[in-house]
Amino acid sequence: MALMITDECINCDVCEPECPNGAISQGAETYEINPDLCTECVGHYDEPQCQQVCPVDCITFNPDHKESKEALLQKYKILTSK
Repeated sequence: MALMITDECINCDVCEPECPNGAISQGAETYEINPDLCTECVGHYDEPQCQQVCPVDCITFNPDHKESKEALLQKYKILTSK
């Protein structure tokens, strides 16, 4: 399942540089996560790094983009092979 940033985001800028896939970018009002690039850090780390550094805990699982760990690992392999 890809992650998403909720409206509680305070635009503190700490999550964006932590994403190994470049899935996080500044949106119109808050940061956003591109579900096509988000692997929940599978293949890179044991836990999503953006969630680890977020001071307001506004990064949650995106119910519209459910993926298994195997699917996330496959996405990781595709993203890192480019």
